[in-house]
Amino acid sequence: MNRREFVSGLTAAIAFAGVASTAEAAEGKRVALVIGNGAYGNVPALLNPPNDASDIAAALKRLGFTVSLATNANFDEMRRSLIALGRDAAGADMAAVYFAGHGMEINGENWLIPVDADLKRDTDAANEAINLQSVMQQVSNTTSLGLVILDACRNNPFAAKMNRSIATRAAPVSGLGRIEPVGNVLVAYAARDGTTALDGDARNSPFAAALLRNIEAPGVEVTFMFRNVRDDVMEATRNEQQPFVYGSLSRKAIYLAGRPAAGGEQALPAAVSPAPPRTPTIDPALVGTWEIMVPSGRGQSRWIWQIMGDGTYKFHAEPQRSAHPHEGTITAANGRWTLHAIRGLAGYSDAGVYEIHDALAVITGKLGTGAWKRSAE
Repeated sequence: MNRREFVSGLTAAIAFAGVASTAEAAEGKRVALVIGNGAYGNVPALLNPPNDASDIAAALKRLGFTVSLATNANFDEMRRSLIALGRDAAGADMAAVYFAGHGMEINGENWLIPVDADLKRDTDAANEAINLQSVMQQVSNTTSLGLVILDACRNNPFAAKMNRSIATRAAPVSGLGRIEPVGNVLVAYAARDGTTALDGDARNSPFAAALLRNIEAPGVEVTFMFRNVRDDVMEATRNEQQPFVYGSLSRKAIYLAGRPAAGGEQALPAAVSPAPPRTPTIDPALVGTWEIMVPSGRGQSRWIWQIMGDGTYKFHAEPQRSAHPHEGTITAANGRWTLHAIRGLAGYSDAGVYEIHDALAVITGKLGTGAWKRSAE
C-alpha cells in the first residue's frame, strides 16, 4: 500500500462488513448504471470521475442495487448501457444513474459527454453526446423512484473551443441548465444550474465525498439525504458550490438504506435532521493513539492517528514529508466507521469496518486493510 492510499483514507478499501444488512433494506428490485469518465481524448483528463464511480458503485451494491459500472465510456458504450438499464428498470422499485465527468448545456439542452467526443460544433452534440432527457426517460418507469445523480457540472473545456451555428449563436453557459423532471424522477446536480462544480484534489470530488458519507445512512428519507449532502458540500467548499435537486415526489417516504428503526414513515420527522450530527458516536475501544509503520521510497515512516472521545481525530506522520497532516470527525460503532476530514484534506471522507484485538486495530476502508498498533503516546 503506497503513501497516497494511506493519506486518502488512513487505511482504506471496499467495506466488507454490513453488506448483508444494508442489502436487506432494499425493497424490491433495484438497478443502477454508474459511469465515471475521466480519460477524455480531446480535452485534458479528469482525475476523480473513475474513482467517484467505483466508490459510488460499491455503495449502491451495498444498498441492494444490481449495478453496471462503466469507466471512461465512449458514446456507443454509454448508449448501449442506458438502453440496457431502461429495460431492467421497467417495473423495478428503484432505478438510478450516476454520472461523473463532463456535462454541458447546448442551446437549452443538457448533454453528458463520452470520452471520445470531439464537439467541434454545437450541432455535433446529438451524434457525440448523451441527452439528459433520454437518461431521465430510462429511469422513469419504476414503481417508486427514478434517480439521476450528476457530478458533471465541471468547468468544461469543450465549450470554449466549440463553434456555434449561426442560428444559435448563444454564449456558452457554465455547468448544466435547469430541468423539470416529471413523475417519480429526481435529478441531483453536484452544482445548481448555471454554476460549476469542483473536481477536488483528494480521491473523490467534494460532491462524491459528501454523497458517499450520506447515501448509506439508515433511516434517512432520500430527499433529506440530499439536503445533508448539500450542507456537507457547501461546508467543504466554503459555500462556493451548492448542489441542487430537481423534481417533485409524492408524500410517500422513500429510503435508500432502510426505514427508521421504529414507527415507519411516522418516524420521518425525528429521523431526518437537515445536517449530520456534529458530535459523532465513537467506540470507547478506539479512543486513544494508534500508529502504523508504512514503507516508502526513503525507508519506513511512522504514522500516528489520534482518536478522541468527542468523535474528532488528528493524523500526522514522522517524518512529516511522508504524509500530509489532517484532522476532522470520525464515527465508530458496532464494527463500522466513517471519517470526514475538515482540515488538511478538507472534503475527503471514507468509511469501512474495524476490529479491535487488545492493542491492535484492524481497519478496512476503500483501498485496503491496515493493522494499527496502540501507541504509548
